[in-house]
Amino acid sequence: MSAAAGGATDLATGPAATPLAGEPARTPARPPGTLATVAALLRKEYLVELRTLESVPGMALFAVSTFVVFHFALHQSSVSGDEAAGILWVTLLFAAMLGVNRLFVADAEQGGFDGFLLAPVDRTALLAAKALALLSYLVALEVVAVPAFGLLLDPALGHALPELLLVLALADVGVALIGTLVAALAVQTRARDLLGPLLALPLLVPIVIGAAGASAPLLRVPLAQASPVRWLVTLALYDLVFGLIAYAVFDFLLED
Repeated sequence: MSAAAGGATDLATGPAATPLAGEPARTPARPPGTLATVAALLRKEYLVELRTLESVPGMALFAVSTFVVFHFALHQSSVSGDEAAGILWVTLLFAAMLGVNRLFVADAEQGGFDGFLLAPVDRTALLAAKALALLSYLVALEVVAVPAFGLLLDPALGHALPELLLVLALADVGVALIGTLVAALAVQTRARDLLGPLLALPLLVPIVIGAAGASAPLLRVPLAQASPVRWLVTLALYDLVFGLIAYAVFDFLLED
């Protein structure tokens, strides 16, 4: 009797156990694909942001407050051209830094990095998810900031918006890629709130120059004839270069 019981136990629990009659064969679970991993991580990012409201409200409030300060400091009824483009992009840049600084903080403090490294998934999925999350935060920021810019400083936004949307999109992609890369590097240090902006701002200066150069003709009154195509190409190439750099080095940043 005991031998039979022992044999039954070995049959049920041993490594070489075979399925009983009528029981479907068990297949080893496959790791999720890259797209499924990105979708799961992105969903987690949105849930955390909706519950904590740590990034987007602070970014939007900073941008609107800065436009209010410019409104009273300039003593002008409206701005246009280079002045309007400079105010817009410098404000958006510094507002974006608030989101960059918080991008990996929850993962570092609550063990998210360790859990992700133990999972059998493509590690570049975390780069894609974080970059997409930061990109969506920037879009949400601009939904609030651009109308506030038009209301408080009265630039020529009416005829600029179709082309300005393309400039915003290209600049947002670059900020999201560089911000994700720098945030992953700085979050491992004690002085991450200081190191993040110090590393990111020099890398983001070309984006500000290109975006302001493309936006200035669109915000000029009367509308300038100069086309911003040269600046748009510059922004697109810069986005491509840093996208490849981030893809190449992100694995090493996670392990270190």
